[in-house]
Amino acid sequence: MTQTLEYQSNAIVELMGVRPTERDAEWLRNALQQAIMVEVATIGPYASGLWSIEQNQGPVYDAIRAVMFDEMTHMGLVCNMLTTIGGNPVIADASVVPKYEHPLPGGVRPELIVFLEGLNKASVEMFSEIERPDAPVAQFETFTTIGAFYTAIEEAFEAHSHLITGARQIDYSLAHHGQGNNIVPLDSIEKVRAAIEVIKEQGEGTSTSPENPFPGPKPGELAHFYVFRELFHGRKLIKVSESPDVWDFTGDAVPLPPAHPMGRVPEGGWANDPTNAPTPEIRETLDAFNTEFSSMLRALERAWRADDPNAGKSEVGTAVGHMFKMGPLARSLMVKPLPDGGGKTYGPEFLYVE
Repeated sequence: MTQTLEYQSNAIVELMGVRPTERDAEWLRNALQQAIMVEVATIGPYASGLWSIEQNQGPVYDAIRAVMFDEMTHMGLVCNMLTTIGGNPVIADASVVPKYEHPLPGGVRPELIVFLEGLNKASVEMFSEIERPDAPVAQFETFTTIGAFYTAIEEAFEAHSHLITGARQIDYSLAHHGQGNNIVPLDSIEKVRAAIEVIKEQGEGTSTSPENPFPGPKPGELAHFYVFRELFHGRKLIKVSESPDVWDFTGDAVPLPPAHPMGRVPEGGWANDPTNAPTPEIRETLDAFNTEFSSMLRALERAWRADDPNAGKSEVGTAVGHMFKMGPLARSLMVKPLPDGGGKTYGPEFLYVE
């Protein structure tokens, strides 16, 4: 099937509709490109929630920050999966960059609208919906999920392990953020299998436990879905009985920290909201943020296009540098009230600029 490089498409739905016996090398390259787009799509909403926290510290801040670094590792691992089979990740292109307020790319979870807003009950509900597993160990019905898509990708790799060449692999350590957080070269089916396990279980947990098998520096860390459900329920998830294990949100209180009331960014940015059109001063900050965001994406794309592994690793470092510049710009926007008088503030747009 022809690759669809459009964020607003049903590419993942179409890929999942292909019979497993017909999922060839082209199918696998297309699927991995879509997976990269899904991973990039999470950065904007999670970062907006993180940066809106007033104190830039505390357990909730640390938890969301850990999830963000996990997601960046996941994107890097998927890029390694694509290049190891001869593909070229497309990251810095207006057709593939995230769209907010909009569903996830490829038609996965089409009922879920992903938006940019400060930390509140609505945003953490949306975060957990992004990470929702096929069969949560605590409540909820079953959905077709991102995890199911990764399972299909793993099965295609198992069927076509001969495609793995080890070409253009990036080796970048993020071990200080926890187990499984290194971007590692993938030159065998065993390593690909292990990378997909990290991606799925950091997000969803295992089929029997909500705990993250690859936690950060603190022991007992939960998978992303359950981290966000704790924030939504305002209670720790604890095991309430055993044999079989039953978990429920009845533990200690988990209050949301004070956060700047960043308003929901209109689709296409604040300029599309006539009531809250930015002043030249605010527009300058918005443009500076969008420039850093776009430069980050370009550095990431260059990283996995480089034939020299050291050059690629250097480009990842450049991308991380742009990411760190984005935070202060975002926070400066979140103290600027919207003109409509509703008590909300501006926030970053995450728009791609050439």
